[in-house]
Amino acid sequence: MITGPVWSQKLREEIGQAVIGQDAAIERLLVALLANGHVLLEGMPGLAKTLLVKSLGTALGVQFERIQFTPDLLPSDVVGTMVFSPKDGAFSAHRGPIFANLVLADEINRAPAKVQSALLEAMQERQVTIGGQTHPLPKPFFVMATQNPVEQEGTYPLPEAQTDRFLFKLIVDYPTAAEEASMMQRWGQVTQQPALRAASSGEELLALRTEVDRVHVAPAVQGYILALVRGTRALAEPGGTTTRYLSFGASPRASLALFQAGRALAWLRGQEFVTPALIQELAPDVLRHRIGLTYEAEAEEITPDKIVAQVVAQTPVPA
Repeated sequence: MITGPVWSQKLREEIGQAVIGQDAAIERLLVALLANGHVLLEGMPGLAKTLLVKSLGTALGVQFERIQFTPDLLPSDVVGTMVFSPKDGAFSAHRGPIFANLVLADEINRAPAKVQSALLEAMQERQVTIGGQTHPLPKPFFVMATQNPVEQEGTYPLPEAQTDRFLFKLIVDYPTAAEEASMMQRWGQVTQQPALRAASSGEELLALRTEVDRVHVAPAVQGYILALVRGTRALAEPGGTTTRYLSFGASPRASLALFQAGRALAWLRGQEFVTPALIQELAPDVLRHRIGLTYEAEAEEITPDKIVAQVVAQTPVPA
């Protein structure tokens, strides 16, 4: 059976032909694949979010579909609809682009709530309902969504019930000066993206998950995960004279996400057990979209990442 570092390296090398930099984001995307979780990528325009997900789908060797979310998008444009056939006088289900292994929901916050809700069943149950009939989605199945943090016109905030279903919320930052210089040297004289090849497969990914499940999580580390998640809820409780910066804390999905993502990251780095350091590293990506800031926190320009860092600093680390 292939090891985590070897599997990671061959996918990184293939994705690296199209995407320069973004090493941390690529590792988190691989962790999400192994942990069977969805990912929300947030960043400014032009940071290769769409290219990154598309390259990942090609390197993984799975069916990839892109859905461009717009204000006039309908739920049937995502999941499909019933189509009447005059030949036999019957209705049949026409499957939408959601029936793919890797679905890119591009600019997901541009679609209204009715379309957002069409994704909930697919993301949680791995199935969709068309015309009263339930249709299972292919395995593996992932939704990777992108959104722009600065544009407000024509956008709709994602409901908490939907953001909670994303394993990670990744903040895609600007490249370094050296990476940006490499982009100019590589793409300044070529007009086409390189043709990537499949370095893995959906079947291999499903088999690797059994290896991830063998990674040991000690009871002390499990208790540490619970302490971190419940620490966010403690900050949301009325504190008398202290200022309350959270309106609500992380849900139990956060505990499950840290548990499984910790095992996936440990396996990816060739470790046989999960350490508190791995949990601390994953905490911002797992928790930042699962806590709600109060008006006081926003007025004082306190970010979710600052709250998560505070909770990590105040939670005792197990020996």
